[in-house]
Formats: sequence, structure tokens, C-alpha cells
Amino acid sequence: MQLLIITGMSGSGKSSVMDVMEDIGYHCIDNIPPSLISKFVDVYRQSKESVEKIAVAVDIRAGNMFVEIFKAWKSLKEEKDIDVKVLFIDANNEVIIKRYKETRRKHPLDEKFNGNLHEAIEYEANQLSELREIADYYIETSYLSVNQLKEQIRDLFLENPSDSITVKVMSFGFKYGVSTESDLIFDVRCLPNPFYIPELRHHTGCDSCVRDYVMNFEQSKELMKKLEDLIDFLLPLYTTEGKSQIVISFGCTGGKHRSITFAELMAEHISSKGYKVQKYHRDITKDRKN
Repeated sequence: MQLLIITGMSGSGKSSVMDVMEDIGYHCIDNIPPSLISKFVDVYRQSKESVEKIAVAVDIRAGNMFVEIFKAWKSLKEEKDIDVKVLFIDANNEVIIKRYKETRRKHPLDEKFNGNLHEAIEYEANQLSELREIADYYIETSYLSVNQLKEQIRDLFLENPSDSITVKVMSFGFKYGVSTESDLIFDVRCLPNPFYIPELRHHTGCDSCVRDYVMNFEQSKELMKKLEDLIDFLLPLYTTEGKSQIVISFGCTGGKHRSITFAELMAEHISSKGYKVQKYHRDITKDRKN
């Protein structure tokens, strides 16, 4: 049996995640008290139906009972017939505040902090910090649309999970903010910028003309070779440590040319080594008119 514990910041998109999990065949229950997770699993064990995949959402709405999540997690991890994973959904404070203002919904800790949303978010982040550390999967939704979030969830869980690592290779533009979900970030702003070539400006690193330009320089070729060697060394180590997902990001100024070029080429390289790879270009559609 596979059990996915979904947690994270209020307003980060957990409800959307639960919708997808249900759509792809998981038996789901939202806002479950942590102390009841084991009992919930036992119910499915004793059921005549064959249940292989379960997803439960646990967050700060559980109140004082939330602290019991670690006890439940450790207990289930010791059971041999169940594979327990934790998915942490996050977003930066400014985005969460904006979402609450747009929806006009109350934060679960609204009354505790007399309507002070900033204090509620800071408190929640502190309460969840240890859970974030033990998470097998981490998704930062600040720059994701609902559809992009759902696509990432489907990519991660639509197929039967295995012990093999999933590598997400993404590009981003530093002008739009550093990717906070990344395990490894490489800054490729040191390379010649196709933006200043008029005929390349409106293309992206997905186009061969941009990719050829970027990789025509010796420093680009040498950097890619060194990065491939580093990643080839690191991935087996992460796999040995039991990491289920690793996010490798490449950043340039606008997130359209150099970063995409390196992300595309690195994804091809990692895939050739037999790893499951996801690609995501966070800022490829930004400032299209420019």
C-alpha cells in the first residue's frame, strides 16, 4: 500500500493537489487529524476492496493535534507493508497574502492572531518547518498556475511510484525571483546573452537557433561538460540516500535563452542515463511583447 501525506502552507494549493490525486486514482481524505491516519489505513487494510494508493491532507487546521503528525509518520514508516511519502506544498509569504486577499477567505489561524495575516503565516511556517525537512517531495507554487501545479502532480504520481529518483530540471529568470524549490541552482548569466542579438531576442532556448548560439562558445561547452560530470556524480548519491525527487535549476536574467538552453541539454543528458526527468521552464512566457 502507498500512503502519501500531503501538507504545507495554507493557501499554497493543497486543495488543488487533492483534486488531482483523486482524479488519478488515490483514495483521498482531507483535513484528517494526524492521530487517525493509522486507523484510516487499517480501515482500508480490512476492506474487501483492493486499495493500493491513499492520500491524506494534514495541515495547521488540525490545531493542537497537528503536533502528532510526526508520531504518526514514524509509526507508519516502521510498517513493512506500507510505503509512506510526504509531499510538501509551499509558496512565499507575499503570494499567500495576495491569494487570501483575492479570495477573501480567512486563514485557519485568523482568530488566533486577531486577523493579523502576516503573523499567522509566520507562525504556520515555523510550525511546518520540521515537516518540510522530512518531505520526500517539495513543490513551490508561487509562480505556478493551477493547471501547471496539476500537471506537475500528474507527472509525479500518475505512474506507480518506485524507489528511483525523479529529476526535475527547470529554468527561471533571476529578474522574476530565484527558484526556492530547487535543490541545486546554477547561474548561467556568465555566458554570452542571445537577448542582444536582434534575430534571436524573440526566440527561446527551446529553439535551435538560440541553442546553437549559446553552445557555440567554448566557455559554454566547458561549463556544460563540468556540470554533467557534477550531476553524474551527485545523482547516485541522492538515490542512495533515498531522495525521491531532486530539482535542478538554471537561471539567467530573463529565463528565456541561456537558462532554457542549459535546462534542455541537461534534461537530455540525465534522461540518457536512465533517470525519469521532468522539464519546466518557469518564465518562458513572461514579457512576450519584449
